[in-house]
Amino acid sequence: MTTRTSAAGSSGSGTPLPAAPPNVRKMRPRHLVFMSLGSAIGTGLFVGSGAGIQAAGPAVLLSFLIAGTMVILVMRMMGEMAAADPSSGAFSVYAEKALGRPAGTTIGWLWWLQLVIVIAAEATAAAAIVASMWPGSEQWVLALAFMTLFTAINLGGVASFGEFEYWFALLKVLAIVAFLGIGIAFIAGWLPNVPAPGLSNLTGNGGFMPHGWSGVGAGLLLVVFAFGGTEIVAVAAADTENPETNIAKAISSVVWRILVLFIGSVLVIVTILPWDSEALSTGPFVAALAAARVPGADTVMAVVIVVALLSALNANLYGASRMVFSLAERGRAPRSLGHKSTNGVPRAAVAASVAFGFLAVVLNYLYPEKVLMLLLNLVGSTCLVVWGVSIVSQIILRRRAEAAGRELTFKMWAFPWLSYFALALLAGIVVLGFLDSAVRIQLVATLALTCVLGTAAWLLDRRTSRAGQLD
Repeated sequence: MTTRTSAAGSSGSGTPLPAAPPNVRKMRPRHLVFMSLGSAIGTGLFVGSGAGIQAAGPAVLLSFLIAGTMVILVMRMMGEMAAADPSSGAFSVYAEKALGRPAGTTIGWLWWLQLVIVIAAEATAAAAIVASMWPGSEQWVLALAFMTLFTAINLGGVASFGEFEYWFALLKVLAIVAFLGIGIAFIAGWLPNVPAPGLSNLTGNGGFMPHGWSGVGAGLLLVVFAFGGTEIVAVAAADTENPETNIAKAISSVVWRILVLFIGSVLVIVTILPWDSEALSTGPFVAALAAARVPGADTVMAVVIVVALLSALNANLYGASRMVFSLAERGRAPRSLGHKSTNGVPRAAVAASVAFGFLAVVLNYLYPEKVLMLLLNLVGSTCLVVWGVSIVSQIILRRRAEAAGRELTFKMWAFPWLSYFALALLAGIVVLGFLDSAVRIQLVATLALTCVLGTAAWLLDRRTSRAGQLD
């Protein structure tokens, strides 16, 4: 694991690039924390957690603990690499250094494709919700408005983007904190004229683990994808001041927030509602608030979910643009995408990353959701590939750093044992996935996409190597 003087990335030859001007790199630790949370907290938690509860019962808490442990370990490993070598290509750069250029190129393009498709899906979903609340509005017009707004925000510079995303993500966090407060008051019997549910739902209706460990496994597969997006904090390392220090602070802060926000919310839900309640399939947070007799729960949560979607769209657009910028900078994407404006924004990379989102506006008009759902299935398990490659990269780069006698400022706990444990845990999740027919389709589709990208990356590497030899 090497230490570079530049946080902007490196050229294909490994020569450090000039450091970004001080007025450009203004991402602060709080921006990093809330960007990571903003990317992760979305419909996976607000809506998808209901499916996990129905699959595992109250034991979905074990699913969240296992998935949360996985994410915490992966983030710690990414933090170690990002603090030592901050780069807008993040895990793509680390994979290239550890496993070779084809691996870095493959993982970079895979993550970029996932984000641009998710961006389009988020704009579509947010537009659909607003259209349902605003009679007479057109879904495709709203999707166009959202895409235009967040493109403009991302072109405004790192400082303005970071501040906007901070407040946007903060609204989601505050909504969850308010939900936790109401839920705890309800459970404790502090709400006037509302009988407390007690703790019977945790052990009733078949017990804490009504479907056994197979249910916990099924819940885990649904839960693990809700944590996708937290890795964006490693990408943002290149745009922050003092990355060696700030990345460590951000990673540590995100860890306990994940435990409180995700696991705390689910604990409240499974305590308030029976795990087999039909209301969970439409919206677990709305159902819990309705049980507590909170007026306007549907409208409040609809607004929160729209904010969650748009915040994730904003953060994912940032991540996608920085990744393709890094790929271009390393000669793995068109060179035109590897330039920054005077305010430090890779405008061409932003434009390339939102292109599919604007195409989705047309799809919203012609074929609402059909094409997007097909594409989402294609990249549905991409996070598992990114996490797996990142774990292997960290093990290799940490070994190299120790062999070279380099002292790292931020380290993975109990290396190498926890790194190997994370790899084994990820392998177990993949095995469980192949036992589930719906998840198996996603895994096979993602594997096929990864193989296609890997083959293309290998052929590109051979061509560039031959061109270098001829020169």
